[in-house]
Amino acid sequence: MRRLLPLLLLPGLFAAFQPDWNQIRGLARGRVEVRGLSPRVKLFVTQDVPYYHNLVLKYFPGADPELVLLGYQYEELERIPLRDMTREEINQLLKDLGFYRKSSPDAPVPPEFQYAPARVLGEKAPTPAPHGDSIPARLEL
Repeated sequence: MRRLLPLLLLPGLFAAFQPDWNQIRGLARGRVEVRGLSPRVKLFVTQDVPYYHNLVLKYFPGADPELVLLGYQYEELERIPLRDMTREEINQLLKDLGFYRKSSPDAPVPPEFQYAPARVLGEKAPTPAPHGDSIPARLEL
């Protein structure tokens, strides 16, 4: 039985990331930061990132792949490591966080999702950041 206990606990080590909803209150956008890509993350970066509204891709030398959750004023709320996650797990995480996935990279975003993700229904949208601080809507891969 003692030999089986570590095997029973092993799946828990690979469980998907669970966000701290109190820490990410005010979530407004995200940024995927990458360096060299593992095969697990590469498909997500090359094929899925362009479909998400308010999610941009940024390459940083020496950085492990991370999802950086940002508030309305571009303040960093939380960093989520992506290195050990599968493409499906990353997509599910973004869905759980409230990011809107478009039907195509150039598809318009419905008005009710303009300020997604994770905005409480009925919550007034904040004023946008000053002109010089804007993040591009989409980066070409």
